[in-house]
Amino acid sequence: MSSQKGFIAGLADVKSLAPLPNANRYSQIITRFAPNPDFVLHIGSLRAVFLSHDYARMYQGKFILRFEDTDPRLKKSVLEYYGQIEKDVKWLGCQWDEEYTMSDRVPIYYEYAEKALGQGFAFVCTCEPDQFKAIIESGRACPHRSRSPTENLELWRKMLSGGLKEGEAVVRVKTETTHPNPAVRDWPAFRIIDPEKYPHPRVGSKYRVWPLYNFSAAVDDHLMGITHIIRGKEHLTNAVRQTYLYKHMGWSYPEAIEYGRLKMIGFKLSKSEMVKELEEGLVDGFDDPRIPTVASLRRRGYSPEALRKIVHEMGARPVDATLSWDNINATNRKEIDKLAHRYNFIPNPVPMDVDHVSQAFVAHLPLHPELPSLGNRTLKVVPREGIARIWISGTDLQVFEKAKVVRLMELFNVEIHSTSPDLVKATFHSQEYAKARELKARLIQWVPDEQHISCEVVMSDATKTKGFGETNLLGEQVGSIIQMVRFGFGRIDSKEEPLTVYFAHK
Repeated sequence: MSSQKGFIAGLADVKSLAPLPNANRYSQIITRFAPNPDFVLHIGSLRAVFLSHDYARMYQGKFILRFEDTDPRLKKSVLEYYGQIEKDVKWLGCQWDEEYTMSDRVPIYYEYAEKALGQGFAFVCTCEPDQFKAIIESGRACPHRSRSPTENLELWRKMLSGGLKEGEAVVRVKTETTHPNPAVRDWPAFRIIDPEKYPHPRVGSKYRVWPLYNFSAAVDDHLMGITHIIRGKEHLTNAVRQTYLYKHMGWSYPEAIEYGRLKMIGFKLSKSEMVKELEEGLVDGFDDPRIPTVASLRRRGYSPEALRKIVHEMGARPVDATLSWDNINATNRKEIDKLAHRYNFIPNPVPMDVDHVSQAFVAHLPLHPELPSLGNRTLKVVPREGIARIWISGTDLQVFEKAKVVRLMELFNVEIHSTSPDLVKATFHSQEYAKARELKARLIQWVPDEQHISCEVVMSDATKTKGFGETNLLGEQVGSIIQMVRFGFGRIDSKEEPLTVYFAHK
């Protein structure tokens, strides 16, 4: 419980969450996050996981992680994604109290299927799909709806044993056949999936009859004592369906909180499109910077605290919300700017030879301009026969067209004599910063020839910007979030040459 108290104390810097409806009716608040491991988590998953976890912690309740993996045909799970989702959820700061995997619980769903069939509020339908659709859309009852419990249980056993094949039978839960929404009418609860053609990645060909979402989720929500279901409003119809099963079973339906849809500006959020891009090799893995997965955000240097703030601002309101990279980046910048160490990165480097340098110079640059307690980093320039070589960015060559005197940041002032894409020649002018201010000299970023390393920055479109960084970068750990001065924020991905940084944003 101490970790929960610590989390609650940490909510002071974010917008408060609205109270849960009817929270006082329950001795313990229990929520769940139930991903399908057919892909990793992405930006669209954030509201469900953050709100479910944070509300449980706010009420000192229980948070459950539950893998919904009971469709080996259309939403086939991938073994790698179970562990990756766990990693994502932990990185987001949403440690769960209990974990379940639905494919381990199939016998439980069978038990409740037999109860439903035996008590007459479910039946085995052997209609052709098109035939059932025509019947139900007309408001009529399926001819198999009147089968006795004995007949239904016999057909159920044939489904399990292989006497009925894929597509030949479906277990349906009885509702009103004239319900205003045809999708609610006698909804499907179990179907046969050919276990040889579509083996499950975890349990292989062990089962041939699988529950559909509305049955397995409803049973588990009851058995696990879920008090509040927090999900998108695309589940409104599912809530209506599940309510029928709860009434049949004599259970009380949990509080259902459906938040509005999320409109994305500047990027796609379709899981199917991301999976397709991955399968076709259009992106390089699920943490590719071009797709908005949680793994990609982590790799690029986004902060879970920033993502949590964004979700808390949206809350669980039923109104639709809009999110853009500008929103995300602005919030993330406020978070990571607080502690990100500053380093010089020189894209497209060009050498500059400065003559008349009579001594070595040492520049002491702060790791963070507003946090002197973090200390400084040191860059040293040592001339050889009066000439000091440093490296500047090729993008700064245009500055020299108008400014003949520039200041190398925290070092000294130089007078430019000649420029080319291969070499800039300059002369030591003066050391004092006051002189640079007097001359209105532009500030130029640089690294010394003696203290530079090859770097590569992977941009958000997966292109690579090559350049030189200062050797002080080697003192950082892989995973450190840094600011490349005048270039942007990023996360160190590898320290092998070239040192690789994944770019987050300006």
